[in-house]
Amino acid sequence: MRIAVRHIYLDVPHSPNPKPSWYGESVGHYEDDTLVIDTIGLNDKTYVDNYRTPHTEKLHVVERWKLTDGGNMIEVSIRVEDPDTFNEPWSAIQRYRRVQPRSLGEEACAENNAFFDYHTPVASKLDF
Repeated sequence: MRIAVRHIYLDVPHSPNPKPSWYGESVGHYEDDTLVIDTIGLNDKTYVDNYRTPHTEKLHVVERWKLTDGGNMIEVSIRVEDPDTFNEPWSAIQRYRRVQPRSLGEEACAENNAFFDYHTPVASKLDF
């Protein structure tokens, strides 16, 4: 399994000439209770959204992360600029609701799967 990690460096300026990369260069700081993340230096191999909207290496994204609803929700306000792709900057808001922890139920395994038929081959007689 491969784990992706995005580094956000706090209270530092952007590099003078960041090398374009998959995650770009993200720097952040707090404005009261809001984490502001400024990202530049993204390569043009990714997409802006799930509709596969392309962008150039001039993409500049500013995110504002804030707890709302008494800590039960995180609201992310996003501003996107790319003068070679979009006529003007645009914004979006994404909200994530906190879910209550729950215990995981027991699942049937491949040998005794009553829910899905995976067509797992089964020997008619022992071969060992």
